[in-house]
Amino acid sequence: MSTAEAKAKAAPVSVPETKTQETQKGSSAVKSFLSGGFGGMCLVAAGHPLDLLKVRMQTSTEYKSTLDCFRKTLAENGIRGMYRGMAAPLVGATPVFAICFWGYDLGQKIARSTYNMSPTDSLSTGQILFAGGFSAIPTTAIMAPMERIKCSLQVASANGAGPVYKGPVDAAAGIVRAGGITSLFKGTCATLLRDVPGSVAYFGAYELIKKALTNQSAGQGSISPLAIVTAGGLAGMANWAVAIPPDVLKSRLQTAPEGKYSGVRQVFVEMMRTEGAGALFRGMGPALLRAFPANAACFLGVELSLQFMNNLW
Repeated sequence: MSTAEAKAKAAPVSVPETKTQETQKGSSAVKSFLSGGFGGMCLVAAGHPLDLLKVRMQTSTEYKSTLDCFRKTLAENGIRGMYRGMAAPLVGATPVFAICFWGYDLGQKIARSTYNMSPTDSLSTGQILFAGGFSAIPTTAIMAPMERIKCSLQVASANGAGPVYKGPVDAAAGIVRAGGITSLFKGTCATLLRDVPGSVAYFGAYELIKKALTNQSAGQGSISPLAIVTAGGLAGMANWAVAIPPDVLKSRLQTAPEGKYSGVRQVFVEMMRTEGAGALFRGMGPALLRAFPANAACFLGVELSLQFMNNLW
């Protein structure tokens, strides 16, 4: 009798619990990485045509509106032309968004560690915003060259200006031939300037809107697909509302001939002198049009894949 009682008291020891927490920490990072990659693929498939229009409007003054850009692009290249340059972001979307969501998960862990919080404690708004901004730092390492290749492909056939590339590999080779390997990373500072505040708005808006619609914190309980789609779409629009001016500067810098600009500051000065402040918001229309469906698809893919993995392990 006393032996059984002793075993019963000894059963709920803390060692197995500690191992479980460590396993959860590891699996959390892996799940964030994998679900982010899947979400990125969903985003590219849903939003690439409007992204192409955004880049063309940002790098040319010949288009009067989003509709005008769409008509001319369709007339010049057909429906397949709307997906020009998609291979690079599609191939790059998996690692980029995988690292982005892994970085967001890591940012949350840093916030919890700093304030001695447990993994189950809900983060404050400020901590969510910090984690969102932090996610942009590791992402930029592979985002910058992918964006460079994508933008070069998207503007290659516009007005017949610049070299026409056969695909992303040919574009990367051409960029390296023209300016060396470092040319692939042209616009890295501009990408950070865009993505840090953009990611703050992105993840902050998503978590807050999703919580308001479900009255639950992220990752807790069941969340309706409608809430995910709504929060994801609005988060994408919040991101671009903040990020479009530095994105215009980045696109100009990355698609300019080698040696034209010394950096993003020179792009900004010349644009203000020749085109005015309104040029910083060129492409806002297609960016916001693309943002809702693309990011709704992204977060739906992320949440559904997370749910699938949670059911597996």
